[in-house]
Amino acid sequence: MNVTFGILGPVTAWDDEGGPIALKGPRHRAVLARLIVARGRVVPVTRLVADLWEVPPADAVGAVRTFVSALRRALEPQRRPRTPARLLVTEGPGYALRVERGSVDSWCFEQAVTAARTLPPQQALDRLAEALGHWRGPALADFPEEAWARTERSRLGELRLHALECQAEVRLTLGRGADAIPDLDAHVAEHPWREDAWRLLALALYRTGRQGDALAVLRRARKLLVEQLGVDPGPGLRRLEADILAQERHLDRAPGPISSADTVWAEASAAYDRTLASGARARLESTVGLLRNLAVTGGGGLEVARRHRSAVIAATEELGDPDLTARVIGAYDVPAIWTRVDDPRHAADVVAAAERTLKTLRPGGHDVARARLLATIALESRASVSARGLQAARQAEQIARDLDDPALLAFALNGVFMQTFYRAGLSPRRDRIGAELITLAARHGMVTYEVLGHLIRLQARSALADFPGADRHATAVDRLAERNELPLAGVFTQWYRALRRAATGPAPEAEAACREAAARLHGVGMPGLEHGLLPLALLCLRMRHGQSAPDAQYAQICAQADWGPHEPWVAPLLLVAQGLEDEAAAVLRRLPDPPPGLLFEALWSVVARAALAVSDRATMERAHTALSPAGAELAGAGSGLLTSGPVAGYLSELAAALQKT
Repeated sequence: MNVTFGILGPVTAWDDEGGPIALKGPRHRAVLARLIVARGRVVPVTRLVADLWEVPPADAVGAVRTFVSALRRALEPQRRPRTPARLLVTEGPGYALRVERGSVDSWCFEQAVTAARTLPPQQALDRLAEALGHWRGPALADFPEEAWARTERSRLGELRLHALECQAEVRLTLGRGADAIPDLDAHVAEHPWREDAWRLLALALYRTGRQGDALAVLRRARKLLVEQLGVDPGPGLRRLEADILAQERHLDRAPGPISSADTVWAEASAAYDRTLASGARARLESTVGLLRNLAVTGGGGLEVARRHRSAVIAATEELGDPDLTARVIGAYDVPAIWTRVDDPRHAADVVAAAERTLKTLRPGGHDVARARLLATIALESRASVSARGLQAARQAEQIARDLDDPALLAFALNGVFMQTFYRAGLSPRRDRIGAELITLAARHGMVTYEVLGHLIRLQARSALADFPGADRHATAVDRLAERNELPLAGVFTQWYRALRRAATGPAPEAEAACREAAARLHGVGMPGLEHGLLPLALLCLRMRHGQSAPDAQYAQICAQADWGPHEPWVAPLLLVAQGLEDEAAAVLRRLPDPPPGLLFEALWSVVARAALAVSDRATMERAHTALSPAGAELAGAGSGLLTSGPVAGYLSELAAALQKT
């Protein structure tokens, strides 16, 4: 019997004739739903017990086994006694549901939405209608309160709303705005905070000759956002309202015809999908290649790539083929320039998977795979105080040099770069790494690594106050990025130019440049860079221009700022600004060292300023020791983003204060 399953509504199973299968009670359905949500992975019995009961009964494990037995009988009624189950299988400490991707409605829905993105408009509209047709009600409707169902229900619900908006977008592209209006009207009524839905509804009304209604919709959206959330509409809605008032000609036109490049992509991907069997291992390796390219495209591609990378690694490990797993993990050689990870849990999972795979590779050979795993460990262990990352980087570099493999060496050098932050003053070493990467990448046509090399040298030359040299590298980055469609690189060059103004120009201009650069960070998928950066840059700017601590008014602003991961090292100086010297001294006494990374010297300069203000000798000694190797550098400028001034100045003040205490 060919069984299919549904969670886009009440949890259901159907037989091969489409008839519902009796699943008994709610806990039987809960077990089945929990296994579907696990997407083929094993769910331990102990996890099932915890998910089924707030206070498990004494025989909870036995009850779960009873539920599983009943489900097996319902799903495979023809199975002979004592023969292994085919669908609901026992593995290790628990159970898993082994079914094809087309056997679960939520999986079919996701596949159809994904496919629609690559298709010509009419085909995309058909696939989106197919995708939305799978919904019978709220996902996992039987389990509205259960914690294990909440995340999946939210994820699927968000994807459904996205699919509805994509459907409206495609209808507008096809000139069928009137068809989109009823669904969009209901959509914004149910989900009034989705600004893109309001934009689409207003645009559909405008294109059907209802200009007044379009403006009324935009004003209704503004009123809701202001009165209910206290925020103004975003730039998309504001721009559309201005364009409608100006009756801009571009509003009357749907996007142009699909380009030949889009057609080739759609046809090739469709042929690939037909030719390669579902579950084929080549799909996993191909997926990594797509994610690698997606990560450098901007527009949120980096965040999407990171999210799907975890899923690809997990799916590969389930196959039990260490060679394949090593290739999949090591193929994601996306150049990295920032030293704080965007998603610590994801990074830890990747490192753990790479370490497991290293242990299972057969002895002899596999040098390339081994080096790529080691380089991955080095990259994902950035900002760690563990010696493992540095060891892995050096091993990967040595293997790459022995093999004389340019692509492998570039990947390994990126790992080495990420591990050159274990103390201050290493900008000259990073400058040499950047120079080698530029030469290597230019010779072998590795554009993204050539950009990385220039960004590394931009940072290093900034740290050494060589701004003419840094300017040349910024120009090279912009040229390569424009020629090769690498928009994320421009984020760093724009921040560099803000840094240059902070180091050499008047404070008001520098502050404006920082704010403009920060605005460009929104939505690019780099929370490890974005979070807390702007307030830290503005604080360093004030320090650079002689304001040793925030004044009372600025301290009030600082107290409300989101300092992100930098908050522990900024907090003592903010306390000083509020006149709370004793509290600041207490915080300083238990303050750990700043984490290794591009902001190491900047954070130490902030800590040093607080320690000087409260005459904390122990912290002043720590700061002087930490900053001494970077005496010839600008504090923080090695980030290419900000600076709090020459390290030598802080060392001089610390030394003088230490002599007096």
